[in-house]
Amino acid sequence: MEIKKIRSGAKLPFRGSEYAAGSDLFACLDAPMTIAPHETAMIPTGLAIALPPNTFGAVFARSGLAVREGLRPANCVGVIDEDYRGELTVALYNDSDSDRIIEPEERIAQLVVIPYVMPSFELVDELDQTARGKDGFGSTGK
Repeated sequence: MEIKKIRSGAKLPFRGSEYAAGSDLFACLDAPMTIAPHETAMIPTGLAIALPPNTFGAVFARSGLAVREGLRPANCVGVIDEDYRGELTVALYNDSDSDRIIEPEERIAQLVVIPYVMPSFELVDELDQTARGKDGFGSTGK
């Protein structure tokens, strides 16, 4: 996958283990940044990417950062479209009641590249019947 550094100090994504699905994204900051309680901050990565055809980039929380610090992507899962060529920026939300500080080069999220199917939509009068039918939230058992 092609990647471009668009800020000095940008670090390439890094997989923490051989079988890690996600690659860590790093904050590209000149100085620490404070995220106030229940606020969102836009954290630059200094990178732009060209995703492979028929894929999108999913930006997920880093589990340790979310559990220990209360920091997660503001939109829960960010979606990077295949044709986007701008800087990857992570909107981090502080779920905690305390200020959180993001340090330069800190791992802030993880990027997973996922294939997708682009369906065409066909309006119909009825859908096929299934055993589940219209039953929703919690209907498949406890």
